[in-house]
Amino acid sequence: MRYGRIQGYAGPRAGKRGVLAACALAGCGALLAAGCSPPGGAGARPGGASPGAASTASAPAASDGPSASPSVSGPPAKGGVTVTGEAAKGLESPWGVAPLPDGNLLVASRDKGTISRVDVGTGAVTRIGEVPGVAPGGEGGLLGLALSPSFASDHMVYVYFTTESDNRIARLRYDDKRPVGNRLGAPDTVLRGIPKGLIHNGGRIAFGPDKMLYAGTGESGDPGLAQDKKSLGGKILRMTPDGQPVHGNPEADSVVYSYGHRNVQGLAWDKDKRLWAAEFGQNTWDELNLIEPGGNYGWPEAEGKAGKPGLRDPVAVWKTDEASPSGIAWAQGSVWMAGLKGQRLWRIPLAGANPVAEPEAFLKGDYGRLRTVVALGADKLLLVTSETDGRGSPESGDDRILTLTVR
Repeated sequence: MRYGRIQGYAGPRAGKRGVLAACALAGCGALLAAGCSPPGGAGARPGGASPGAASTASAPAASDGPSASPSVSGPPAKGGVTVTGEAAKGLESPWGVAPLPDGNLLVASRDKGTISRVDVGTGAVTRIGEVPGVAPGGEGGLLGLALSPSFASDHMVYVYFTTESDNRIARLRYDDKRPVGNRLGAPDTVLRGIPKGLIHNGGRIAFGPDKMLYAGTGESGDPGLAQDKKSLGGKILRMTPDGQPVHGNPEADSVVYSYGHRNVQGLAWDKDKRLWAAEFGQNTWDELNLIEPGGNYGWPEAEGKAGKPGLRDPVAVWKTDEASPSGIAWAQGSVWMAGLKGQRLWRIPLAGANPVAEPEAFLKGDYGRLRTVVALGADKLLLVTSETDGRGSPESGDDRILTLTVR
């Protein structure tokens, strides 16, 4: 078995990880209630790294939109991860997670098409509603979640989901005064027409430091879409909260922000407002990219570091069986990246736009497939497992939202 019992919550066996510190979930709730929300609404064998894991980006920090003057100091080469507790368990196909202002969480079920509220003090999971029109299948379904930058006044929850005809983004009003199970209003579609497929639906959405909505999409199994600027597939999109192109986008009438992506499922900003994205490779290299407006990230002309004129090389790469990255978050000077097939949490320490050391992998195999990482401020993260997505080996209590302290 992958789990043992440690001070009231299921964690890895002592033989794998040694003794883990545990915290009361009430303490975790207090941390969240104190206002530690992820910047911008987003997101290694200990002491070791995979061969050839890291490479230095040739691209400078982005100079348009959400970028700012970079910092040059970096974190220590070696970091650490402690699993401190469990915010929830028994979840089915969890994907997107959004912290609420009161310190609790919203979590989307990819295959059920539902959104639930997690009480981090008790671990109770309460379904608040279903998103109409979700058509689960393959890697599609109800995927990313994000709260409106004006959530305190408008109570809008943004969702990225697969329908019978496309992937789209909609917003729904959340009213916690309504009856349990019926707390979501009717969906208001913000953007439609993102290509769908059994694979490569992308799905991560996040509001950036500029309060604009960003979305990572996939090429839905049709590689040519990634280079087609008129297609929304294989792109990072940037739009207003109403789904309109933003002033400063590469093309004034388009929501396309960068292109040449295979399947983007991780978006996060660092403290200098640089945008980072993780995406799946095909057979050789998974990637962490520093996103430049208008940048061409190579797919399907390149996978990993190609050194080709006009193409942006990744900052770091991994063999596909060591990563298959999904969500990312930025904390303590590093990007933290969840691995699905790799079943580990990667730390990529950064000085400005460049790695200061080889990536480190933590929790290798301890919790199975890892889907989503959420920054809570300071040294706190949430980590969502993905053992019930049809590709894992679920055990009693899966899937889980773990609380982490990192350095």
